[in-house]
Amino acid sequence: MSDLSKVEKACGYAFKNKELLRKALTLSSYDNAFNNESMECLGDALLTFIVAEKYYGENLSEGEITEKKQEILSDEALRPVSERLGLGEALIRDKGDSCNKKSVPSAYEAVTAAIYLDGGIEAARRFALSTLTPNPNAINYVAAVQELMQATGESLPEYKKLLGGTPQKPEHRVEVTVRGRTYCGEGENFSVAKKQAARRAYEELIGKRD
Repeated sequence: MSDLSKVEKACGYAFKNKELLRKALTLSSYDNAFNNESMECLGDALLTFIVAEKYYGENLSEGEITEKKQEILSDEALRPVSERLGLGEALIRDKGDSCNKKSVPSAYEAVTAAIYLDGGIEAARRFALSTLTPNPNAINYVAAVQELMQATGESLPEYKKLLGGTPQKPEHRVEVTVRGRTYCGEGENFSVAKKQAARRAYEELIGKRD
């Protein structure tokens, strides 16, 4: 059985256009023109909508929906889902590309987009709702840092947005200073960068190291 067939079986979806699945699993390190980067973006938006729609239908509040999205759609939550479906192993990448930690959870986003393009929103919704699982250990690092500061009567941290790169490929960075030390985060948008900066600050504060 080919890798694509294995992925189809694991995902419970048979593609009419197999090239969509192949593209969803191809990294830019392998092919700069035919890769999954734009599919990741589309899949991220689709998953946000699908999850928000699900919990809106359950009458959750805005804050509760936001927390659910964090639990279910964070990289920490999507990584084991991708691995369980065999997406990490099926990725088509350059031989020297082995350090891209984002590629495995992003593969799930790209495959969701591929299913949507091949079979429509209902197919994408069925796939997502049948495979996504909440990460019970997901931490809201921004809130966690704030709680640590409040517990000791210290001033709440302020996050500084920095934008670099080019208009075509912007680089979003956020800095936060806590107890005299500055922590930086980077990401595809300021929200992701802020969470990364907060995570680094939090793990330093509690003495955790990667």
